[in-house]
Formats: sequence, C-alpha cells, structure tokens
Amino acid sequence: MMKIEIHSLQETQEFATKMADLCRNKQLVITLDGDLGAGKTTWTKSFGKALGVKNVINSPTFTILKDYKQEGGVPFHHIDAYRLEGKCQDLGFEDCFDEGITVVEWSEFIEDQLPQDHIKISFEEGIDENRTVTLEYTGPVSKSIVEAYHD
Repeated sequence: MMKIEIHSLQETQEFATKMADLCRNKQLVITLDGDLGAGKTTWTKSFGKALGVKNVINSPTFTILKDYKQEGGVPFHHIDAYRLEGKCQDLGFEDCFDEGITVVEWSEFIEDQLPQDHIKISFEEGIDENRTVTLEYTGPVSKSIVEAYHD
C-alpha cells in the first residue's frame, strides 16, 4: 500500500498522467473509491486524456457504463456503480474487464464481479483541494504498476 498527498487539481492530473503512462497497453481494472466530490471523475478524465481518449469523458452515473477508445483503438471503459448499491445482479462487466482498461467508480457496489488482480485507488478529502490517495494492488500485474509508480 502506498499513500500519496495531492494538493491541487494540477497534482491530481499529474498523478493520473503518470498512472496512464504505466498502464498503457495493458489489460487492467482500476477501482476508484471515495466520497462524492473526492476527485474520482476528475482523475478519470485526466487518466483517459493521457491514454489518448479524444471524446469528452464525463461521469456515467445514469448510464452506468461509457465506452471510449484509447490511442490506437484499444478500449477504455468507465463504470460508475453508484446506482447499483443494493442491487444483486450480473450486468456483464466481465466483458469490459477482459479488454483494455476499465476504471470503476464506487467499486464496492460490484466488488464480487471485479477481477482478482486490479489496482485500488482511494481518495480521502482534506481541506480545500488537498487529498490523501491510497494506492493498493491485488495481484501480479497491479503490483508491477504500483511498484513502478513508487520508483
């Protein structure tokens, strides 16, 4: 587990860009957790842009899933599971998890559907734009990325 202190929107964007550089060309799931307004969607927008997504990335709160293309046409999926709280249904997310990169906001609501190996990013709000970000891995691919971020 690694903790990162972020003090501005620019630092959030820099964190997302560095993560995108490490995740590029991998099949990977990244979960983002934290309170409303903690920076999950802001991070995802910067992450997707750094991967070469040309479309505007916005929160899929009502549609639950939005699909984009990274540079080179590789899939980039953005899931917002907030509206799935208390629902016990399989929505076929495995198809997303099996290709490209998928970012999942509010992952605790679909935890049983997540692949075993994924990166967990938790945002904890502080005062103003300050955030404490916890970065964790759950398997060998995610471990290699988290350890590379630290180097």
